[in-house]
Amino acid sequence: MKNLYFLLVLINLFFNVPAWAQDKDDINAANISSGAIFDDKALLDGYAQKYADESRDILLAMIADDSLGSYKCSAAVRVFKEKYANEVLSNEKANIIRVLIKRLNHSDSPFVQVEIMHALVILDRYQYFESMVPALIQKMDHYNSVVSDMANEELLDITKDSLYPREARIVFETLRKIFFLSRNRLQSISAPDENLQHKLDLLRWSIRILGTQELKRLPSEVINLL
Repeated sequence: MKNLYFLLVLINLFFNVPAWAQDKDDINAANISSGAIFDDKALLDGYAQKYADESRDILLAMIADDSLGSYKCSAAVRVFKEKYANEVLSNEKANIIRVLIKRLNHSDSPFVQVEIMHALVILDRYQYFESMVPALIQKMDHYNSVVSDMANEELLDITKDSLYPREARIVFETLRKIFFLSRNRLQSISAPDENLQHKLDLLRWSIRILGTQELKRLPSEVINLL
């Protein structure tokens, strides 16, 4: 009986994959010899290239699949967003948005979250700008530099052609709160790092639209950096 117990333990150790492990399908598909298995950006870009020719319905089915790995899901959202999001008809948007929000609510992957936040703004800018853009701004401070860079790129895309005071106000107020909370740290900074510079650039965009009178509402530490 004791031998049978140890045999069961060994079987469990060798054949059960830990829940916290990287997605098995992502690992198997990675080019281990090149080191891509440890490169989030390489994995995401690789899957996006792989799915580049998939149809809209296939991509949405992938996004809705709970068993799909986070890299694959993120790539599927990216391809859908870049190829199809701007072509969705009004009567189709509700169902597609429902799929994206369900995945957003059930995913703890920052890669998936950032891609979906951007996709939602593209699909319905008026409804989702106010909720998704501040969340993307928060992602700019993510410890994973790939996530931080993704969030910055999405925000640049969202704001590059916008001249709407409502949108500039949302961005300004979000950054203003962040800067007030971090003003003690800002006191010791003479030259912004890349991450802070991205925030300052975004702040400048909002001020260009809202007017320079908004400068007086910012911490003096930020004025010095501007």
